[in-house]
Amino acid sequence: MSNKVLTKEKWEASPFTKKEKIHTQLYETSFSASTAIAVEIADMIREKQSLDEFCVLGLATGSSPKSVYKELIRLHKEEGLSFENVITFNLDEYYPMNPNALQSYVKFMHEQLFDHIDIKSENIHIPEGTLSKTAVVDFCFSYEEKIDNYGGLDIQILGIGRTGHIGFNEPGSSSQSMTRLVNLDSITRMDAASDFFGEENVPIKAITTGVGTIMKARRIIIMAWGETKAGIVAQAIENSPSDNVPASYLQFHPSTSFILDAAAGSELSRKKIPWTLGVIDWNPELTKRAVIWLCETLTKPILKLTARDYGDHGMGDLIIENDTAYNINIKIFNELQHTITGWPGGKPDVDDTYRPERALPAKKKVIIFSPHPDDDVISMGGTFLRLVDQGHEVHVAYQTSGNIAVFDEEVVRFADFYVDLKNNYEDQPAKTNSLYKKVLQAISDKKSGEIDTDIVQNIKSLIRRGEAKAACRYVGIPDEHVHFLDMPFYETGAIEKKPIGDADIEIITELITAIKPDQIYAAGDLSDPHGTHRVCLDAIFKSIESLKKSSFMRNCWLWLYRGAWQEWSVEEIEMAVPLSPSEVLRKKKAIFKHQSQKDTAVFPGSDEREFWQRAADRNQETAKRYHQLGLAEYEAIEAFKRYYF
Repeated sequence: MSNKVLTKEKWEASPFTKKEKIHTQLYETSFSASTAIAVEIADMIREKQSLDEFCVLGLATGSSPKSVYKELIRLHKEEGLSFENVITFNLDEYYPMNPNALQSYVKFMHEQLFDHIDIKSENIHIPEGTLSKTAVVDFCFSYEEKIDNYGGLDIQILGIGRTGHIGFNEPGSSSQSMTRLVNLDSITRMDAASDFFGEENVPIKAITTGVGTIMKARRIIIMAWGETKAGIVAQAIENSPSDNVPASYLQFHPSTSFILDAAAGSELSRKKIPWTLGVIDWNPELTKRAVIWLCETLTKPILKLTARDYGDHGMGDLIIENDTAYNINIKIFNELQHTITGWPGGKPDVDDTYRPERALPAKKKVIIFSPHPDDDVISMGGTFLRLVDQGHEVHVAYQTSGNIAVFDEEVVRFADFYVDLKNNYEDQPAKTNSLYKKVLQAISDKKSGEIDTDIVQNIKSLIRRGEAKAACRYVGIPDEHVHFLDMPFYETGAIEKKPIGDADIEIITELITAIKPDQIYAAGDLSDPHGTHRVCLDAIFKSIESLKKSSFMRNCWLWLYRGAWQEWSVEEIEMAVPLSPSEVLRKKKAIFKHQSQKDTAVFPGSDEREFWQRAADRNQETAKRYHQLGLAEYEAIEAFKRYYF
């Protein structure tokens, strides 16, 4: 099935989209999808200009529309797109919320769009987060009235939350709901925790336009990027409408389109199981995925699948192409078997034809890139230990300081320790007490969600650095093989980071050039368009692109691991490193060295488990899936996918 965008007519006629109840367009990347959305908005603005009419836009906040706004700014600055005839109404705002606060949607919209275009200030409308509770009802009524007075929304753009919410219309919202004050779902507040430096700082209420308000727009564009949205997107598009998934109400709208990148669309039937919808052109990747799906659907190991199993599940043509079920079974079984290795750096003096890594050079130079100071041991700690134990020259490069993920009380504890140490061994009590007081004052003066002062940021960086060193020493690599890159894009003190720049890429390039590695490991969270992992990986890709013609890079292989939240699916895995019970325990102890992230992390996400528990469960689940497919039973498996450059 092609990844090309389907027109509305072709989408309606395609057998592969027959389960989709909302027109859906898939793009390879969030960038290309965002560009398409921006072009449609720009076309509407120009059309309205030609008619001497206002163009009324409903706008959204969050990470999803950022690239859309960036492209609209480019169209304004480089192609003369004017916004003088544009009226905007934003979907929502936290309540209470000062418009100058870091997390304010007023601030967001001005920084991301309004300050860079020629829109008139009086044409901008955003719900007010500073109203008294008694004034909210009248404001909401007035907001609806203003939209109606302008003739309604020409285009409403939306994101989708993990609960299926649109705007802040949480599960349970009525399809007829209008602008109102709402309580935020606990999952929504968890997802917003990183913006507020902790869930406890996230407001419990918001003012939002209603589902009924949204449904009155003449055109609705709802966008989603990344794997984390794939499940809820598929529910909204393919399942029956339900107030449990408010986005599913859009099935009743006559002109709605879901715009998705490849990762967000990965759970749609046309992408996940296209062989159940129509005749497909089989290739090795689809065949492998389909066979594994069939095994999991029937709870059968690969070598027990029969021709009838294939025929009953839309895969009979595979039998025709391969003569027998056995031929398919043994082929896929062998492919999976060949991914398993206890020698991630390659096994010396053996035939490596069917091994995931080369035997030579027997002792490899390895760089493990870790976006934060604990991703290395959380994501591939067992493989890290194997590489060191098997005698390879292993370097770890921590790309960012990770300083925003440290609690303030940790800073006080370390500052207190520093003062006591100085006072016990040096005759400088006044100076050290002054520093201690300065730290305490900075923390006590900080308001909820505010950026730390420089001294507090620096102490938090040193805490993370010390923990990373301790973990590396436990694993067994010397201090000179531990590299703290402190990439500039990260060092803002805020959740919002700078765009990646030449300085970031140069830091990576200098390290790779100095070490000349045979292997590079990197965090492969490819579906996250705005997160730190994604940016760190982009820097590595750009560095490798500039170096790939160098003689030493021709023999370098890049392996991608996944983070604490996700794992490669079995069909994607190209190297599976099994771990023994003792290695699982050693990995856990290495993770424990990161004490500031133990028990409760600042940004735990929606998963209440500790990081070591997530890693252990994920690795054990991978091993279980391999075993259920008929392969050997292991305690745990760490998984990698090779990136070819």
